[in-house]
Amino acid sequence: MKVQIKKLHEDAIVPTQNFEKDVGVDVSTVEEGTLQPNERKVFKLGLAFKPERGYEMQIRPRSGIASKKGVTVLNSPATIEPTFRGNVGVLLYNAGSEPFHVKKGSRIAQAVFKEYEENVDVEVVDDLDETSRGSKGWGSSKM
Repeated sequence: MKVQIKKLHEDAIVPTQNFEKDVGVDVSTVEEGTLQPNERKVFKLGLAFKPERGYEMQIRPRSGIASKKGVTVLNSPATIEPTFRGNVGVLLYNAGSEPFHVKKGSRIAQAVFKEYEENVDVEVVDDLDETSRGSKGWGSSKM
């Protein structure tokens, strides 16, 4: 799978796989800032992406800063539409108890490229088939 990347900022870091056959690539910000506990903020990457046709880019948390600092991607996984050609931003949220300092060049999230269906045929029907779960939703699973 090939992804074209345009640098929109001179300090932008082009992401690469850290290890062969990794699923994601770490993405870094061109901005600095501090996230206070319970605060959210968008940090720009300084990059625009064009994945191959039939692929979207998803932004996901990095497990290290999520587990050590309580910082996550708030709308995870965030979908970056394959037709978007602007500066990609990552919405970080600090669920931790300490301020989180983001430096220019910090790896703040990971990007994963996923295949998707381009044409979704929606059909409105009067009834759906019955299942054992039925309409049981939030918290209804047997433990």
